[in-house]
Amino acid sequence: MSRQRFLSHPTKPFEISSGRTADQLVEEMTSTAFQGRRLGEAFEIWTRMLKKRQIVIWMGIAGAMVPAGMRKIITQFIRRRMIDVLVTTGATVYHDAYEATGGKHFKGTDRVDDVQLRKYRVDRMYDVYSDERRFYRLDNEIEKDFCALLRDNYPYSSRQISEKLGSWLSKRARDRDSIAISAYEAGVPIFIPALCDSSLGFAMMFANRKRDRRIIVDHMKDVDESAMITERCSMSGVIIFGGGVPKNFIQQSAVVASYATRHDKTHNYAIQVTTDAPHWGGLSGATLEEAKSWGKYSPRARMVTCHVDSTIALPILGQALADRFRRIRRNIPKFDWAGDNLEIAFERVKT
Repeated sequence: MSRQRFLSHPTKPFEISSGRTADQLVEEMTSTAFQGRRLGEAFEIWTRMLKKRQIVIWMGIAGAMVPAGMRKIITQFIRRRMIDVLVTTGATVYHDAYEATGGKHFKGTDRVDDVQLRKYRVDRMYDVYSDERRFYRLDNEIEKDFCALLRDNYPYSSRQISEKLGSWLSKRARDRDSIAISAYEAGVPIFIPALCDSSLGFAMMFANRKRDRRIIVDHMKDVDESAMITERCSMSGVIIFGGGVPKNFIQQSAVVASYATRHDKTHNYAIQVTTDAPHWGGLSGATLEEAKSWGKYSPRARMVTCHVDSTIALPILGQALADRFRRIRRNIPKFDWAGDNLEIAFERVKT
């Protein structure tokens, strides 16, 4: 190993320039340092994924991204097939349904008397406010109208619940820039592995309690279906914003798929955007390299972790990808769920 190996790639001072597109800006950040360079590398890896002929691109979203105004970015990722499978929280899908049916989130402040907010039934997510009374209306609509579409004693996966929710919302939406509606129309599966930990989940629970229903959400079926996706593709990539359950649910699909097939089904690409740190021992901050020890990523996987707020990274990466890919030409996976089986066919599209 020569000394020159360490001194062959100088950083380049970033120059302010008018007329620069977002993709050019992020690309030039790869010659800087720290998290700026990592964000540029995330763009490079995502770009590589979108140029692959047959790849399944997973995305994990945690945190209050819809109240924070990130909803349309995620919707565009789905519509333009920059992602193929979404794993998220029940809260993300619930807040998406809330906005699709006319609800609003409001700019607020974290410097406020929360006891006063409770008095007026105003819920706070850091510096965002929401109308709890309006939430109750949606809860009742889900409990009464949406749940009426579900069968008793049938074990639904959360993917099946999400698909039916997208169909239900598509018929009553005031705002069609909806994650659930877009996924339903594009055939993009949405998994909600902790569905019960949300207003969507407890509205369904109240349908069971108050309306003598027997709606069953089978999360073992979620594990099976997600593993089947990874089993049946030759290459997969992972994009994670935040951490929590969505992060490991995607990662473990590789472990389960490898167990099931007795072949290496590890993910080949990975981007992680997080504000958590690894030294606390929690999953949300765990490094992608650590996940290699579990067989979640290939030893040769291209990966990067960027430690930045998702509400900063999502708009920058979203705009950069839109600037770079005026037209996306890739073979997208079409998921054909027949009974308990899955077939994946790749179809050439332009978006």
